[in-house]
Amino acid sequence: QVQLVESGGGLVQAGASLTLSCAASGRTFSDYAMGWFRQAPGKEREFVAVIGRYFDNTYYTDSVKGRFTISRDNAKNTVWLQMNSLKPEDTAVYYCAASRFLRTEVSDYDMWGQGTQVTVAS
Repeated sequence: QVQLVESGGGLVQAGASLTLSCAASGRTFSDYAMGWFRQAPGKEREFVAVIGRYFDNTYYTDSVKGRFTISRDNAKNTVWLQMNSLKPEDTAVYYCAASRFLRTEVSDYDMWGQGTQVTVAS
């Protein structure tokens, strides 16, 4: 098991930037692909971005392409989500998650953090 703790959320104005961090502990961090997901009020949790175990592949949902960047440092057991040009529709609780495989579905991830709130004011 990997324990995940997100941080870095907050309240920002539209157009601002935020960087979310996810610190991992437990089993070998580099064994896992790491994903970011988000859940807005009244909506299902959705995929945002994923990065492969050795930075080899990254994928993003269309709505964040060109604005968000996922990265990781296996030596620091940390994955980040750099979010630029934030929009009100990015408002959600953001979760990091770990999976043995490079996947984009919620059901493919069995280890989750507690989430961090991102609110973008218009």
